[in-house]
Amino acid sequence: MQTNFNEKQLQNKDNQSTEKIFKKCVHCGMCNATCPTHQLLGDELDGPRGRIYLIQDMLENDKKPTAKVVKHIDRCLSCYSCMTTCPAGVNYMHVIDHGKKYIEKNYERPFFDRLIRNFLSVTLPNIKYFKLASFMVKLGKPFQFLMPSKIKDMMSLMPSNFPKKTLKEKEIYSIPNQKRVARVALLTGCVQKEISPQINESTIRLLNRHGVEVVVPKKIRCCGSLNHHLGKEDDAHQDFINNINTWYEEHQKGNLDAILSNTSGCGTTMKDYGFIFKNDEKMKKKAKVISDLTKDVTEYLNESLKLDFKSKDKKYKIAYHSACSMQHGQKVHSQPIELLLKTNNEIMEIPEGHICCGSAGTYNILQTKIAKELLKKKVNNIESLKPDFISTGNIGCITQISNGTQTPILHTIEVLDWYTGGPKPKILQKN
Repeated sequence: MQTNFNEKQLQNKDNQSTEKIFKKCVHCGMCNATCPTHQLLGDELDGPRGRIYLIQDMLENDKKPTAKVVKHIDRCLSCYSCMTTCPAGVNYMHVIDHGKKYIEKNYERPFFDRLIRNFLSVTLPNIKYFKLASFMVKLGKPFQFLMPSKIKDMMSLMPSNFPKKTLKEKEIYSIPNQKRVARVALLTGCVQKEISPQINESTIRLLNRHGVEVVVPKKIRCCGSLNHHLGKEDDAHQDFINNINTWYEEHQKGNLDAILSNTSGCGTTMKDYGFIFKNDEKMKKKAKVISDLTKDVTEYLNESLKLDFKSKDKKYKIAYHSACSMQHGQKVHSQPIELLLKTNNEIMEIPEGHICCGSAGTYNILQTKIAKELLKKKVNNIESLKPDFISTGNIGCITQISNGTQTPILHTIEVLDWYTGGPKPKILQKN
């Protein structure tokens, strides 16, 4: 792709990076074939190629974003399916992140839109605010019929209760009665650790059982991806810097073998810290170390540990949903499937498994109509397999898909914990 940035514009480091990505694009349009929004809407501007044109036009001409441009950029799921498809290696993730950041700085959204986005930005990474919001939703349920459709949809996604935790929260989960084979840090997630604490508990149990000490530093905050993808870069950077410094200090002190994420959306952003801080002289070395240490939990288990699987009497049909942030963002797809196959169950990949379920962080709240269409397609494809249950590696996908089907859905780590000596997941105890 030909670019026309002037010298002054290229003094901006973000523009420098994005121009290099633009130049890789050959206009082939193969990305549109696997783009969920282009498939649904059929508009060139709702595909990656069209969005690249829109972002290039804004950046090169220093244009204020228009409502039309913002609509098409906002409709992007950031699922990165286009990056898996692209034959030229265009890093669309960095282009769309730049576009969203530019819009946030140069466009004044309508009041209601700003209110919802700011609410999500503040509430989701802060569990105290999230629990307060959940309580307010309970109080407001009788009056839900009076509310705008977007508020109704937000309320339907809010959990009505928070499960009890079975594992005491602490900073170090040690293994006193056996030899330590590794030491890892675990990102426990923001909302995940409250609405689905069994995911972290399964992760810690499995790792401890196989000789891995787990560190959960109290200073760690949100990974920053939520605000990063909303274009709120200043807020995101506060979390980025805090976490990078905390993990780096822990690494220097205790020599971490890895930093694990069991929430693939978080892991994708953490692996990108090195790129995000590449021009920051103070942070770039630490950021790259943290990115290099970061692995999805199934990626780590597959590469670094030999799991001790236990046989079961019953054989299940398991539909594996490969989260977009995992298969496209992190290029982790075969590893969880290989691990699940070792349970001796029937593992089935879902038809059109490369297409997003519609969760995509806050997308199912901000772009409800499109998210519902994608959910319907995903559920139809899952139910065509008639599985006993679904396995996936992302809390967002779990929340989204469970709103569309009665088929039980588990985090992959819950299945692996169960098949290596952990308890049978509660959701399956009637089966």
